[in-house]
Amino acid sequence: MIEDLEGFLETGLTDVEEAIRKAAAAEVMPRFRQLAAHEIVEKNGPHDLVTVADRRAEEHLTESLTALLPGSVVVGEEGVHADPTRLDALRGDAPVWIVDPVDGTRQFVHGDPGFCTLVTLAHRGELLASWTYAPALDELAVAVRGRGARIGDTVLRPGPPEPGRDLEVAMSHPDFTTDDQKRALLGLSVEGVHGRPCGSAGLEYVAIAKGEVDAVAFSWENSWDHAAGLLLVQEAGGTHETVAGEPFRIAGGNALPFTAARDAATVERIVGLLRGGA
Repeated sequence: MIEDLEGFLETGLTDVEEAIRKAAAAEVMPRFRQLAAHEIVEKNGPHDLVTVADRRAEEHLTESLTALLPGSVVVGEEGVHADPTRLDALRGDAPVWIVDPVDGTRQFVHGDPGFCTLVTLAHRGELLASWTYAPALDELAVAVRGRGARIGDTVLRPGPPEPGRDLEVAMSHPDFTTDDQKRALLGLSVEGVHGRPCGSAGLEYVAIAKGEVDAVAFSWENSWDHAAGLLLVQEAGGTHETVAGEPFRIAGGNALPFTAARDAATVERIVGLLRGGA
């Protein structure tokens, strides 16, 4: 299986890009700003939405991605919502496609182009390759373990934040945080840090890789929201850490909140502030 994966990483990446673009073109973009009321459903409350585009795009990707890599399985947001035992695949031996068909569903529902499709290939907890595709913005960010990160022909390597200016930090939206998490995030309310609620998590990670945002501070651990972006940031030269001082684990069980940032020094600063606020 390892040899098959290595071969796939040499020859199959373009096919994955094509599959993601096709899924978005067939199932997501025709419904952008065209959704009927009955095509939008609350999952766990008014701020946690799912649409027919989410479901259809995940079905489309499940079929196409597993065909590209026989023996692989999919852990997708909508599939796990229907059957939580599918998360067990993250600890199994088969290669796993981690899929968020529409990351930023709230933005998608409101006609905001700031949403994306997230796909990550992982094996035994290790992130191998990721794709972050924002179809309404016509932007695709790709990262491959050990080979860097790029958007098109542009290599992403932002380096550390400029000295002397406030850090720009995207944080978990207050609607999605517990009281303890709110207290921890309040640790970022200090001079030298400019925090704001995040939009699409996937696009916030892209912003770090492009040098437009310095860090994120998130209080939830769904693998489909974070896997693609964490690899992208890592391959762009950044890193990540939980408040326990450990790397984020895609299979769960993380101490929260956690941060990802442009460089290790920024991660250390953000983690220290989060611990102080807790």
